[in-house]
Amino acid sequence: MSDTANSESAPVIDIRALHKCYGELEVLKGVDLVAPKGHVVSLIGSSGSGKSTLLRCANLLEDSQSGEILFEGEPIKWRGTGLDRRPSDPAQVTRIRTNLSMVFQQFNLWSHMTVLQNVMEAPLHVLKRDRDEVEAAARKYLSKVGIGDKCDVWPAQLSGGQQQRAAIARALCMEPRALLFDEPTSALDPELEQEVVKVIKDLATEGRTMLLVTHDMRLARDVSDQVVFLHEGRVEEQGPPDQVFNRPTSARLQKFLSAGQAA
Repeated sequence: MSDTANSESAPVIDIRALHKCYGELEVLKGVDLVAPKGHVVSLIGSSGSGKSTLLRCANLLEDSQSGEILFEGEPIKWRGTGLDRRPSDPAQVTRIRTNLSMVFQQFNLWSHMTVLQNVMEAPLHVLKRDRDEVEAAARKYLSKVGIGDKCDVWPAQLSGGQQQRAAIARALCMEPRALLFDEPTSALDPELEQEVVKVIKDLATEGRTMLLVTHDMRLARDVSDQVVFLHEGRVEEQGPPDQVFNRPTSARLQKFLSAGQAA
């Protein structure tokens, strides 16, 4: 089988026995995670369970101390060990990062650029794509997320929900192999949250590969192919949404879900 065929059949993200420490604090304690092409994998768990850290390790924004990370079957190359371990190939890191677009909790839009300029910036300057092509794509994705009429306004003139939708359009404009969402609705009021939830649900129906850290159990239930429950840096339980939410086997997961329902 050719390398191309291998990369097409391999999971987009494949994490094996990953450990992550901050000094003496071990945050991830041997986590395995697979995000197959076209699947939505949601990460749930209490605050401090390691969800966001795992997402940042997957995108190489954080260095892990041991374990493997593979992108479409290609392993990350490392040098050093333990707290000194770093990716050894900067070009590999850049290439993989451009294919894993991350949407953060706090939007991270450039305040001195219009919405359209924000969405165009990375494809123009990182991917070196043609300006007319990028502008057409940016306008398409802004329309896709429902703010096509906001191209020429400043981020400060948008609501929080509109800013987050602009951030999603920016991620989409990179034409990534996967989208990584880190609590994309947690900074929003409930009414604005639903605007973003609708966009994420629409993306899920298109068969996009997504890794989603969320506190919204209904969203995780509705869009996921697989739900992973993290507890104190370990995968406590995982499975299809129906199994995880309706027939949890772990006492910790049962307690976590009951607390959420009570809230």
